[in-house]
Amino acid sequence: MGVPLLDLKAQYRELQAELDAAIGDVMANAAFIGGPKVKGFEEAVAGYCGTTYAVACGNGTDALFLIMAAMGIGKGDEVITTPFTFWATVECIRHVGATPVFVDIEPGTYNMDVSQIEAAITPRTKAILPVHIFGQCVDMDPLLEIAERHGIAVIEDACQAIGATYKGKRAGSLAHAAAFSFFPSKNLGAAGDGGMITTDDADLAARARKLASHGTSKKYFHDAFGTNSRLDALQAAILLVKLPHLDRWNGERRAAAAVYGELLAGVDGLELPVARDFGDAVYHLYIVKTESAEAAETVMGALKEAGIGTALYYPLALHEQEAFDHVDGFVRPSLPMAESCDARTFALPCFPGITREQQEEVVAVVRRALAGA
Repeated sequence: MGVPLLDLKAQYRELQAELDAAIGDVMANAAFIGGPKVKGFEEAVAGYCGTTYAVACGNGTDALFLIMAAMGIGKGDEVITTPFTFWATVECIRHVGATPVFVDIEPGTYNMDVSQIEAAITPRTKAILPVHIFGQCVDMDPLLEIAERHGIAVIEDACQAIGATYKGKRAGSLAHAAAFSFFPSKNLGAAGDGGMITTDDADLAARARKLASHGTSKKYFHDAFGTNSRLDALQAAILLVKLPHLDRWNGERRAAAAVYGELLAGVDGLELPVARDFGDAVYHLYIVKTESAEAAETVMGALKEAGIGTALYYPLALHEQEAFDHVDGFVRPSLPMAESCDARTFALPCFPGITREQQEEVVAVVRRALAGA
């Protein structure tokens, strides 16, 4: 019957009346940039995450860039981060002029290995940038303790983790500031791009908001060189409709992950994701790992032939990317755990509303492919 990697059409059908009405309201009032929808969504996200401020922007990449720019991170500074995430994380570090310093990842969670952070700190370290990869929080308490002891800022890349929790607190409220993405495939997705910064720091929020609006707090008067990064009102209206459903959708993702854990238990040649007990993961993606890239290619090929959605996450770790060949002074580190994931970690369908029957179909294909590999 085929299974998509993510079923956004079903999500739209569920909320069609509400979404159409919200879009119609924006169109009727012709309030497309800023206005009450954007302000209302900022307030809703701050309330949801448990932060004092939320600053809307154009996308998650901009959110990360604006945070670092607002913190004054720039040329000569270093930012410690993970090699196992989407390129935007490290791209933003480079765009403010700083240098990324990579530490390896944990097996199973694929999150930054916090035990390796302290050894990576130098006098040039300005921030630590953990990524809550695939919707599970990094172990933040020891990370924050290290950062506080060294006087270093911490920025959460929570772009895949809205709704995830760590010891009773939500992602986005765990550090000095956090970045979210509302790309359509995210757990809370817009009908286009969108991003948000959350923080309790009034000065940082004000600086980020100014930088997102051409470096101005008063129209046509500029005291900084900023950029143009806006969440438009149509996207805010859509996200305001979706936000009240997020916890239910995340719960359905966790339930689906538990079904996979049951159905795939003991399958030779396949590593399942590890869930830490300090909070709730939201399974932006359900990632499995094979013993070789060839086995992953075989399984993914079988899934695609059966009409089942899948994708590599990620084919190549960040520190191995060609772009770093052109970065002066960059010494490519050896990060064996991250490198062991190259072209071996891929997603199985895990979305709100997926049925057990669909998951059984996915698992049957995976089992047959691995048995024949």
